[in-house]
Amino acid sequence: MILVGVIAAMAVVGIVLLLIPRAPPPEQERAQRYVKAFAAGDYPAMYAELTDAARRARALNAFSDDHRRARATATAIAFAPGAVSNPEDGVVTVPVTVQTRAFGAIRQTLRLPFDGEDDNARIAWSGHLTFPGVKDGEKLERTLRLPRRADILARDGTPLAQGESRTSPLGAVATAISGSLDAAPPERVDELRARGVPDDAKVGTSGLERVFDEQLTGRPGGSLRAGARLLASTSPGPASALRTTIDPAVQRAAVEALGSQFGGVAVMRPRTGEILALAGVAFSSLQPPGSTFKMITLAGSLEARIAGPNSSYPVETKTSLEGVELENANGESCGGSLRLSFAHSCNSVFAPLGARLGAERLVEISERFGFNQSLGIPGAATSTIPEAGEIGDALAVGSSAIGQGKVQATALMMSWVAATIAEGGTRIAPTLRAGRPRPAAKRVLRPTTARTVGRFMEAVVNVGTGSAAKIGGVRVAGKTGTAELKTTATPDCTPTPEAPCPPVQADDPTDTDAWFAAYAPAARPRIAVGVVLIANGSGGDTAAPVARQVLVAGLKATR
Repeated sequence: MILVGVIAAMAVVGIVLLLIPRAPPPEQERAQRYVKAFAAGDYPAMYAELTDAARRARALNAFSDDHRRARATATAIAFAPGAVSNPEDGVVTVPVTVQTRAFGAIRQTLRLPFDGEDDNARIAWSGHLTFPGVKDGEKLERTLRLPRRADILARDGTPLAQGESRTSPLGAVATAISGSLDAAPPERVDELRARGVPDDAKVGTSGLERVFDEQLTGRPGGSLRAGARLLASTSPGPASALRTTIDPAVQRAAVEALGSQFGGVAVMRPRTGEILALAGVAFSSLQPPGSTFKMITLAGSLEARIAGPNSSYPVETKTSLEGVELENANGESCGGSLRLSFAHSCNSVFAPLGARLGAERLVEISERFGFNQSLGIPGAATSTIPEAGEIGDALAVGSSAIGQGKVQATALMMSWVAATIAEGGTRIAPTLRAGRPRPAAKRVLRPTTARTVGRFMEAVVNVGTGSAAKIGGVRVAGKTGTAELKTTATPDCTPTPEAPCPPVQADDPTDTDAWFAAYAPAARPRIAVGVVLIANGSGGDTAAPVARQVLVAGLKATR
């Protein structure tokens, strides 16, 4: 009986031992950590699993660059490692599926050699391990070609750029927006290589060709080799023609209105964010927006309740901030109601109002409108205002509030500001892609604030500086801007980085950018326009007539 009991006890112990899972070998655990980091592109974590000798032979930066280069060569976008094997003859193997842009799914094996014993075992890395399936002494190489570039179409299907010659029946009207193809600029070489674009290929460098470069390129095809061995091959896949939001009639009006003047014209639909036309440097050139920025300063002051629709101000030719005088344009005497002060673009009212609003609130309201944020359109410049702590004293804040200082904007940005006010204070992201689902509207202003700003913009056109934008039978809301390009100020001003001298109106028209931002009809807005004419006089004299011409065409096109 005793013997039977002992045997039974031993059997139970054996069963228990069988049920206790064995700890995986140290090499397997280390390999699991390595491939997890490999899939995530966490190069420092991968590097930590290497032998001391491997790390002495290759610094972390070079190790990371080796892997980035291999991934770009393969156009890899995702790695899915399989089960890690037990070590065999000092090697752990891992099946890996690599998803690529150009070659589809590639299934290969990563073979990780180890040096050392037990817990001291580490990966004896060498250069071929940057990509699964590459053997020692082999180099990962590719040969790629592109399909025929896809056509660019206007919203009505009219070609804007088609075929190898990228021609259009619209001629120069299309060329003004379609852009050009050229060799890859240095800052895009890495991005294009990762997409599988051959190094000698022509790519979109401006206009719609740049905006939609990736979509127009299609899927590259070719072969991926490890030395002489073929890992994968595919054929190029052309993209479908891309339909944009550009309206040929509005685009023609924008190009013709701009003419030979250096500047930009942007046209939008406020309700959808669709961009109907872009001429000149409408979305690529940053300039001080001048008094068009007062749309934002007015909105911020109303939102902060430091001004109201019935507020009034002294009628004067200038004001003083930090002991420095700021003059109105041409020494004009203006003021009175807030509405008339806005209509006549009184620096003597809006610079102190901006200073009272303060840098933090001025920057915050600007960013609500979209400053300091990417438009999400490749090639489009980001309109900026410095951080609150970088603007400076009350004089610098006041200068920023009237669109000077270090504030920078594009014509597209200021058309977007006008469109946001037109939409009752809701912001719709601009788009050039037809058929895009309408994005969620982002509330920027209280509806009452937007309505007040809109009424004041109507006064700019009806009784103020923007009368050249009047259209018979149509209520137009707009804002002029005249931005100084050179540092001009009262003689007793000594500028500093914290307190730049305030702008004053100069007699030289080449010393100013002319601006106009508007929407129409004011009651039910269908079109918003932003115009900048660089070094070309005052907004009311030169930019407002350009905007009017485009507004008329836009209203006809959007009936």
